[in-house]
Formats: sequence, structure tokens, C-alpha cells
Amino acid sequence: MRRAMKILAAAGATAATTVAIWLINPTTAQQPVGGNGPASARVAAPALPVSQVVLFSSGVGYFQREGQVEGNSRVDLSFADTDVNDLLKSLVLQDLGGGKVTAIGYDSQDPIEKTLKSFALDLTNNPSFGQIINQARGEKIELTMQQTNNTQPATMTGVVVGMEAKKDKNGAHEIELLNILCAEGMRSVSLDQVQRLRFLNPALDSEFRRALDVLATSHDTQKKAVSVNFKGEGKRTVRIGYVVESPIWKTSYRLVQNKDGSLYLQGWAAVENTTSEDWNNIRMVLVSGRPISFQMNMYQPLYIPRPTVELERFASLRPPTYNGSLGNQQIDMAGGQNVNPQERFGFNRYQSGNALSFNPNHIGNANNNNRLTYAEMQQRKQQQQEVIDKARKMGSTILMDPREGVASIATAEEAGDYFQYQIDERVNLPRQKSALLPILDEKVTGRRVSIFNESVHGKFPLLGMKFKNSSTQHLTQGPITVYDGGTYAGDARIMDLQPGEERLISYAVDLGTEVKAESKTTPDQLVSVKVVKGIMHAQNKLRQTKTYLVRNRSEHDRMLIVEHPINKDFKLVSPEKADERSRDSYRFEVAVPAGKTVTFPVVEERTRQDSLSLSSSDDRTVRIFMNSNVSTPAVKEALRKAVTLRTERAATERDRIHLEQQLKTITDDQTRLRANLDKVPPTSEAYKRYLEKFDKQETEIEKLQAQIQQKREAEKKQQTEYEDFLIGLTVE
Repeated sequence: MRRAMKILAAAGATAATTVAIWLINPTTAQQPVGGNGPASARVAAPALPVSQVVLFSSGVGYFQREGQVEGNSRVDLSFADTDVNDLLKSLVLQDLGGGKVTAIGYDSQDPIEKTLKSFALDLTNNPSFGQIINQARGEKIELTMQQTNNTQPATMTGVVVGMEAKKDKNGAHEIELLNILCAEGMRSVSLDQVQRLRFLNPALDSEFRRALDVLATSHDTQKKAVSVNFKGEGKRTVRIGYVVESPIWKTSYRLVQNKDGSLYLQGWAAVENTTSEDWNNIRMVLVSGRPISFQMNMYQPLYIPRPTVELERFASLRPPTYNGSLGNQQIDMAGGQNVNPQERFGFNRYQSGNALSFNPNHIGNANNNNRLTYAEMQQRKQQQQEVIDKARKMGSTILMDPREGVASIATAEEAGDYFQYQIDERVNLPRQKSALLPILDEKVTGRRVSIFNESVHGKFPLLGMKFKNSSTQHLTQGPITVYDGGTYAGDARIMDLQPGEERLISYAVDLGTEVKAESKTTPDQLVSVKVVKGIMHAQNKLRQTKTYLVRNRSEHDRMLIVEHPINKDFKLVSPEKADERSRDSYRFEVAVPAGKTVTFPVVEERTRQDSLSLSSSDDRTVRIFMNSNVSTPAVKEALRKAVTLRTERAATERDRIHLEQQLKTITDDQTRLRANLDKVPPTSEAYKRYLEKFDKQETEIEKLQAQIQQKREAEKKQQTEYEDFLIGLTVE
């Protein structure tokens, strides 16, 4: 039976192929799609009841109908208009008695008026008896008359000529007369005298009956009729399966914590029958997998434009090209996904109000008026215990055990890549009703913890437990109601959990424990310097410390799990390793004795590497690294030589610039002397003095030009030497 369930759970994936195989049958190709044939050759079978329902957590359900047919039978089913597309792509049919499926007919999507007008006899506007007969003019009919006198034959056969209306003898009423052509000639028959009429043309009679079938199925405009035709002999069992949209089934749990530390888990599945028929004595399977399911418009006729192609007489075949193989490389799809750790592990975000606003000065402050002292908390707890003991003596039922009187009725097993709960007992569920079905009833393991995550609540941790699915069943996501010692303790939420997998759950705020988180960041610290081909690489470290100050004011020891967010740019230094790591946070377990305060620091470091070219950096920057304590002697010597070479080149450059300035000064003065020589007489003393000075400046210009050229050559040589030194400089 379980093997059959596995096959049916996967039926939706193979439905389209199965239908294609079973419906294309050459031996029945002449059978009308609607399944209308001679009345003697076809026996109408009742609609097959639902025998099995497989519900998935992806919004679809597989429904199987099962029953017996006899001979050539037609099974009529009715589906919601929105389900027809899913039906057409997933329908599965079986005739277990050696018969064959000949054809499947279903209502068109056209309006009912358009469909009715397509038949030989139009029943669109509720025609009268006479109007129907008038549409059959020229057709042969058989009349059975009422016996009012002996002159009228009981049965009459003829061809319809037409209808007419006449006044009666008194002229008060109209009488409808049917004119027919009989063997004896034309006759006029009053419709009042006609007891029964039958069309002798089988095709017309079939059209008339099909039009009536369309009218019958149109009473519910939201329903569409589907007819399945089975061809075979004798009584035999047939099955019809399909996948349609269905509400997802949901899971809820009850978790009981006993005083001895043992845990008990009870699971319930909520299922809903949103169909239009009752589920009576059905087999039910609940599948926790999420198969890909989509909708496609197969019901509406679709037409696509076709291109006009010209005949090509001399076109030759072109060589095809193909893309290269991607190989067997594994692609990491997990990176970059940002998952909220509270949603990942079933935490409900706690919205703190003013009464729970964080004030770090309140930690351990017994004198604060808004805080209870340790003695006051003990007194209040003792008073609460006295109330509970008194209620027990009086027979009160404030304590409850959800285990009493409940047993699981489901068998859990794997179904390929999915996990399913097979309900062992038959299920009865009326339409538009819901039900809770027990699917889990086992002991589990876990330990109590308090969980602190600053993004959930900045002051108080949450009471919870490290829960392990020690059962053999897959646990689907859902809410968990926690009972502690028989009393309600809170609600939690859990995601899908495989057997043997552990998960944190939290269900209440731990008001007896208070946490203060303080962050401290130290400045960047230079840790190493090296030079590679003239590029200086400086490594810096930034250290940040977050200290968790935990105060346990309760009388019980606490095992606190601190969730510290993971920063991908930082590396964990202290502690060296986390007790556990989730996608977004480190988890550290901190034991906090009753009434004690514990400090727990988490240290992280980030390494940053800066690179700068020695050729473009200034002397001040280079000297900072040259004088640093972290630089090795080899690095210091290399930087010192680089500074020396650059200083010498800079000195030569300054000398060249000074000479060029002198040359410019003399050149500008010669311009003045030329202007004066043009203005004074050549025989004057001033002219002689100007000419003598001009001659001396020419000698100085030649000397300066030679010196400038020497400086330029020296500067170029020093620059080449400096660059060659940097290119070959690699030292650590």
C-alpha cells in the first residue's frame, strides 16, 4: 500500500505523458469526442467518488477517483472553471479490467449561447414545443396521438412541413397546427392532440440530446463538464487521477517539558476540503516536499501567426554551430543570500515597549524602583507556587497534559526526494470543512537554554531550548506551543527539520537574565611592511571587541547562547572557535550561575593592506615607514637608499632650475641693452658701455647653457638609476 502511495505522490509529474499514451488509440479514432453513440452500445456510469487525496505543501493536490463501470461506459465529472487548465496537463486514466480509454470530452470555453446555437436545434431562447418542431422542417418524425375518436390513427409518420396558428371556433384562443406530409398526403394536426413526438433521423435526435446535455451542465456557470469514455466488456475497476490547485496542508506542534527534563512532541496536520463534494472513507497522504508546479493556459484555443516562406531553389545547408559544454563544475548557489537568523531558526522578533526599554545602568542595581530585588522575586515565586498547590487540592484543571487520549494515526516515510505522512485510517471530511489529524506522537531530546541576540532584543535573552529531532520523521515548518510542567509557557516556530538535526527554538522572554553588549574599536595598527618591485605594501590590523556583560538574577543556573553577528571582513580571534556557526552568526555557550555576573568578550580582527608606489610617494610618507618598528632592517636600508637616490636627483634638479633662472635674467637684460643701443649715438660713452656689457653677457650665457646641459644629463642619469633601483627592489 505504501508503495502505491509513492507512485501516486509522483503521478502529477508524469501525467502529461500518460495521457498522451492512453488517449491516442487508432482503434477508437472514429469515436465521437463527446462520447455519443448508439444508446444500446453505451451504458451511463455514475460519477466516480474520490478515493484518495495526496496534498502537497506547494499549493496543489493529487486526487484519485475510483469505481466500477460496465461495458462501454461514459463517466461524467464536473470541475471548476479555474481547474480545467491543471486538469488538462495532469489527467491520468486507468482501466484495470483490460478496457481502453477512447476519448475525453470537455466543455468549450465559449458562452453557452454560442454553444447552443451550434446544434441543429437551437434551444437558446427557451423555445416552445411548436418552435422546436418548426426548426425541424423537412425532417421525418413519428407522432403518437391522443385517442379522442376512432377516426384518428394512434401513430402517425410523416415529414414536417411547418407550423401555423389559427383561431378556435369562438375566436378566443390560438391553436398551433402541425402540417406534415404523410403517405396519404398533407395533414394538419393540432398540437393539443399530440401525446408524443420522436425524430426518426438518428443524427438530429443525437444533436437534440447533446443540446439538452449542454443545458444541464450550464446550471452552474462556474463548473465545466468533463466526460471520460471507457470501452470494454463486463464489470471492471477504473481510476481517474489529476492534479489541481489545493490549499497547502499546515503543521502545528505541542511540546511538553517535564520536570525530569524529558521532552514529548505531538504533531497535528491541518487539512481543508475546499472542493464541492464530501470526502468519504478516503485514503490521505500528506507530502512535505515542494514540487515545482505552474499554471499554463491549455483550455483557451490559441492561434499563432505563421510566416509566409518563399521557395528557395538554390539554398544550401549551412553548417550548424553548438555551444561548448559547461562540464561538471559545481556552482555555489548559497553565496550572497541574506537570511534573517531569527526567521531561519524560528524566532519571533520581540518588539520592546517603553516598559522594557534598555538602560545599562539598571544591570545589577537592586536599588532601582523599577526592578525587583532577588528576595522579592523569590517571595513572588513562592506565592505563585502556593496558588498552584491550592488549586490542585481543590481539583482545578489549570494543569493539562496534551498527551492523554491522543495517538498518531499517520505513518511517516520517504518518497523519493520528499517526505510523506500516510494517514493509516480512512478519512471522512465533508466539503468546505477542515480537520486536524494527529501525525506525530514521540519523545524527543533537547536542553533548556537562553538565547541572546542583540538584534532581537537588546536587553533580555529569550527562553528556549536546543531541540533535536530524535524522531524518525521529518518535521515540517509550523508553530510550536510549549507546555512547561503542564502549563502554557509560550509559542515558538520551527522550520523544516530532518531526522537527527538540531535547531534552536525560543518561546518566551527571559526576564531573570539581563545582558549588556558594549563595543570597542582600536585604531589601525601597522603590522608589516614590504617592498615588491618598487611598490610598498603596508599591512594594518583593526581590532574590535564586543563584551557581553551577563547578569543572572534568577535562582537557576543559565546556559546562555550568545548569537554574535558574522562580519565577513573580520576574523574571529578570541575565542578561537565558536561552539556553533549559523549562516549569519557565531554561537557561543556561556554558563551563568544563579545570582552571578559573567563577562564574555568576543574579539575580531580585520587586516587591511595599503599599497603605494615609492616613485610617487613623498619623502615624509616613506620616512614614516622607514622609521617604523615593524619594518625589518632590510626594508629600512632599502627605503633609506631610495630616499638618498631621490634626494640626489632632487638636488641636481634644483641646481638646474637655479641656472635656468640666471640664464633667463641675463636674457631679459640683453633685451633692454638692445633697445638702448638703438636709441643712443654709436660715438657716445653710453653706447660703448652698453656694448661692453652686452659682450660680457654673451660669454656668461654660453657658460650657463653649458652648465644647464650638464645638469640635465646628470638629472636624467640619476632618474634612470633611481627607477632601475625601484624596479629591481623586492625586500621584506
